[in-house]
Amino acid sequence: MKLRTSLLLGAAFAVGLAAGPVGSALQRQVGFNLIPPALAQDAGAANSRAETYRLLTLFGDVFERVRAEYVEPVNDRELIENAINGMLTGLDPHSNYMNAKSFKDMQVQTKGEFGGLGIEVTQENGYIKVISPIDDTPASRAGVKAGDLITSLDGQSVQGLSLNEAVDKMRGAPNTKINLVIRREGVDKPIELTMQREVIKIQVVKSRLIDGDIAYIRVTSFSEQTDASLRKAFQQLKAESGDKLRGVVLDLRNNPGGLLDQAVAVSDDFINTGEIVSTRARHTEDGQRWNAKGGDITNGLPVVVLINGGSASASEIVAGALQDHQRAILVGTRSFGKGSVQTVMPLPGNGAMRLTTARYYTPSGRSIQNLGITPDVEVRSSRTETPTFGPTREADLKGSLKNTGGTPQNSAPPRNDLPPVVKDIPKLPPEGAAAYDPTKPETDYQLQEALIVLKAMPTTRRASR
Repeated sequence: MKLRTSLLLGAAFAVGLAAGPVGSALQRQVGFNLIPPALAQDAGAANSRAETYRLLTLFGDVFERVRAEYVEPVNDRELIENAINGMLTGLDPHSNYMNAKSFKDMQVQTKGEFGGLGIEVTQENGYIKVISPIDDTPASRAGVKAGDLITSLDGQSVQGLSLNEAVDKMRGAPNTKINLVIRREGVDKPIELTMQREVIKIQVVKSRLIDGDIAYIRVTSFSEQTDASLRKAFQQLKAESGDKLRGVVLDLRNNPGGLLDQAVAVSDDFINTGEIVSTRARHTEDGQRWNAKGGDITNGLPVVVLINGGSASASEIVAGALQDHQRAILVGTRSFGKGSVQTVMPLPGNGAMRLTTARYYTPSGRSIQNLGITPDVEVRSSRTETPTFGPTREADLKGSLKNTGGTPQNSAPPRNDLPPVVKDIPKLPPEGAAAYDPTKPETDYQLQEALIVLKAMPTTRRASR
């Protein structure tokens, strides 16, 4: 059975399903070892085999003691699955076990349609934390924001609930209602929201023409349809402009990631030659490198990429590749900092496991693990925003991988192609600026500054580096 590698924003779940947008596991294999070396052959002391058996005996003793003496009868499958999940989640924030139902739900989501509220969430200190609301869903229309903490669901505290259990409670049949209580940074009182569940159809690419000659393309996740949708959107905008586009704004803000092959394909859409990304696994022979195949769909038009703290994994691969090749100018705030790759491994009849199998590196050889990508032009979305506001970053997650194996310098190669105007771009919106309203693009300060940068870039078409 073929597998698929994904770049998943740790423990992310889309409400209405039990997994975030990681894509189908029943796709092409990307070259990682899928079966770990036998425990008996693992490097270590000569008595490692005996120690392993002793520990497995310990596990069996605990299992039997729980079955026999726990205050209530327990289900053997639940005990084993909980133990497996504990083993995986103890490795890092992104490895975990999916039972058959969760695995099926994940596969359904890759088709771009599921039931629920439309929120990407993770778990933090016993609460459910919003990574980002999905555009044009009950959650986004109700005003749910990245960084919100969900404290109760239909009057029941989420304390004590697993992430799966909380997600299950937020799922439900379309047209049914659910009440949420939210804590928001900077707001003293809890916020109560009532939402009506509906079928969530994820439009992974949204686009529009700005000022008649600028292609604005927003990518919300890297699913199976992302690259094809982006290409289609660009061609439509190109035709709409009368083939007179002067540049592209690629918006990757609050994009939690997704499939590795889609991140490579989207990067390839803007880069003619050179490396896009490389991965290094536990075993040297399992490392891989992806290079551009040629054919910049924009024919070298200026590109600005918008990123923020919610831009993770696959989004960071695209941003890192375009930054290292000096193919685009990055505007916004530092990205999430997830530099690891997960492989979804089906377990016949028993769901699947998602295992971290490699780290990835940008074309210049840097790892962004726990660091994120620093934009070329820092622009915050509001005056009240602080460097730590919004989704928890990778470095703050318990058990996150160390940043190792990359080049000594962790920043992007120096660039001398930035237009002079970037020196005058304020990091903060002006005093009294209108609060951001998704229905009013003029209130999107980061986008407005990105347009200023784009219009200052040379418009002469050139071959991308």
